[in-house]
Amino acid sequence: MLGLSELALLLIVVIVLIGAKKLPDLTRSAGKAARIFKSEAKAMKADSPPADGTSAPRVIKAAPGDVTHKAPGAEGNQG
Repeated sequence: MLGLSELALLLIVVIVLIGAKKLPDLTRSAGKAARIFKSEAKAMKADSPPADGTSAPRVIKAAPGDVTHKAPGAEGNQG
């Protein structure tokens, strides 16, 4: 864990490298990114099935006569 002196030194280096004028914009955009990441993580957690295995995956099977679209040339070579 960083101590107070290391944190102060790190902050001074960041201010020198980035510039004091750009630092507020940088922290603002980092905060927005963190908020977006947090909301997306919550949404993914809400969409995922429960971990206890009560929800089985759905399998949809099509009957052989249910094909509505054929690939070009699938009718056979007539000629």
